[in-house]
Amino acid sequence: MVLEFSVVIEKDEDGYYVASVPALRGCHTQAKSLDVLMKRIQEAITLCREVETSF
Repeated sequence: MVLEFSVVIEKDEDGYYVASVPALRGCHTQAKSLDVLMKRIQEAITLCREVETSF
C-alpha cells in the first residue's frame, strides 16, 4: 500500500531547506540540498508513522 503525504518545503535564512509534513505531528527535517532533503523526509515519514502506530 502506498500512502501519499503533502510536504511543505521552505528555505531558511542560512540557506538550508526545511521540510515538514503537516499530517504527521513532529515530522520535519532539514538539509543543504533538495536531493538530500527528499531522502531525509522519506525517512522521517517512515519513522513518524512507526511512532504513531506504536501507541
